[in-house]
Amino acid sequence: MLRYWTAGESHGRGLVALVDGLPAGLEIDLEGINRELSRRQGGYGRGGRQRIETDRAELLSGTWRGRTLGSPVAILVANRDYKIEKMDDLECPRPGHGDLAGAIKHLGPIRAILERASARETAGRVAAGALARQVFAPLGISALGYVVSIGPVALAPSPGTIEQHRRLRDKSDLYSLNPDRDGEAKSLIDKCQKQGDTLGGVVEVRVEGVPFGLGTHAQWDRKLDGRIAQAVMAVQAIKGVEIGMGFEAAKHLGSEVHDPIQYDAKQATTSTLGFVRPTNHAGGLEAGMTNGQPIVVRAAMKPIATLAHPLESVNLKTKKAENASYERSDVCAVSAASVIVENVVAFEVARAVIEKFGGDSVEELVARWKLFHEMAVKV
Repeated sequence: MLRYWTAGESHGRGLVALVDGLPAGLEIDLEGINRELSRRQGGYGRGGRQRIETDRAELLSGTWRGRTLGSPVAILVANRDYKIEKMDDLECPRPGHGDLAGAIKHLGPIRAILERASARETAGRVAAGALARQVFAPLGISALGYVVSIGPVALAPSPGTIEQHRRLRDKSDLYSLNPDRDGEAKSLIDKCQKQGDTLGGVVEVRVEGVPFGLGTHAQWDRKLDGRIAQAVMAVQAIKGVEIGMGFEAAKHLGSEVHDPIQYDAKQATTSTLGFVRPTNHAGGLEAGMTNGQPIVVRAAMKPIATLAHPLESVNLKTKKAENASYERSDVCAVSAASVIVENVVAFEVARAVIEKFGGDSVEELVARWKLFHEMAVKV
């Protein structure tokens, strides 16, 4: 089973991702991992930490001559801003963070909580996802994350292929697919910065070329939609997850929600096997399994909880009212969230690919994928 763990603190020596379950023989594109790490640091509205760090991945184990061995792969993303031992504790917990709950849970200092709860930890998750997605690339599967709103400013994507959208996104300071409206969102970010406030937004991820049958209907904890939702919800500051039509589906009749099934023989050799849908309200997942349509996931990110003009809090020593403590932060990190969500979704898809097609080696996995496709066409 493909899985990963992360370790490390925001101001510690670095972040480590340990990825276990990769097939042997996978040629690792290290620069592909570094591109994702660089994108995570970008986007309009980021703070001073991103000017200090230049995230690069270093492979510590599990490879030989640029290919995986089938053993665990350890990835290190070093911190330039390593100073944890010199940093003082916070006295006033920050609303919206885990400071208060964590300090009481562990009967210890706030510093012990915020260093690990920090979104800096997601550098490890992006590295793990960027590595794992290289498993499904040979199968023609591709993932794309982008921003669809900043605060009240909608940045709805225009029609286009995933590659057209990728080029649009990579030209946008906000990682949106609607660059004509970027200026309005950037002005709002600038306004919030002057006010000492922060902004959230919504990101979306599409995964295309996905074969039928990833995930399962048989057990609740192995349903792919549930695993994707858990992975996305576990990203710092994410407070809502939708798949496909999501919450909007609750407002409509069944006849307006469910996707009719049609057959187009011309598409029989694609991942759809010819079974096409005029809509994709299900977001590519039915009964916990992929249905041949693109996976579509949206996530709502709350405004960053660290405010330059802090909210009311309580000093844990004196129990008297004080403003919350302040640590360096971003104004808007929705662009970064789109990168993180894209890569945690990609990891879950890669895990489902390995579960479905197995194989101790990449060659075996690809062969089983081809065999499945040949058999499925005959169903």
